Amino acid sequence: MPIFRNAQFEISIAKPSGLPPPNGPEIAFAGRSNAGKSSAINTLAGHVRLAYVSKTPGRTQLINFFRLNSGALLVDLPGYGYAAVPEKVRRDWQGLIETYLRERESLVGLVLMMDSRHPMTALDRQMIGWFAPSGRPIHVLLTKSDKLSRGPANATLLEVRKAVAEFGPHVTVQLFSSLKKTGVEECERVVAGWLGLDGGGKPGAEGVSGAEIKTPG
Repeated sequence: MPIFRNAQFEISIAKPSGLPPPNGPEIAFAGRSNAGKSSAINTLAGHVRLAYVSKTPGRTQLINFFRLNSGALLVDLPGYGYAAVPEKVRRDWQGLIETYLRERESLVGLVLMMDSRHPMTALDRQMIGWFAPSGRPIHVLLTKSDKLSRGPANATLLEVRKAVAEFGPHVTVQLFSSLKKTGVEECERVVAGWLGLDGGGKPGAEGVSGAEIKTPG
């Protein structure tokens, strides 16, 4: 079920006031600036440059909305935690991300990227701890898993699953590699479940409405 294929760019916004009116369920993608978020989005969408990939982490300063075939939206949030970004820019990004995640009624769930070699940083843990109480699901992609051999990769997967267990069963974890294109189908299955999509990629009887899920307190 290639739910991310043929995603089409819709709008970019730089300030909370620029957020468009909700128009379909939204799946947010977030992660540290060097976690491979843009590469993961491009791999899921089957597109080389759907999301901008920079050799300098921290370049993306906007929230970018992409429309999926199902009518849902993939929402690419600015990367967080890049130390070389000026303090004012970091504050602006933080305000933009927090406003979106806290107030967006159409937000269905969060896909959180972590570098599999350096998972569960203080900022990652802070993000999960802040967002998990909303009741919305979080799915962690342990990116760049091709950099690890099978044994260490599986050990990391188990360790992270154990670490996030304290936040509740709605936080799930998987390995992912943009280079090897592994983990794509698993991620699609998880997000399809959030959206209530049937086998054809269309909303089913159990479709999810973002307005039915409480926002973070």
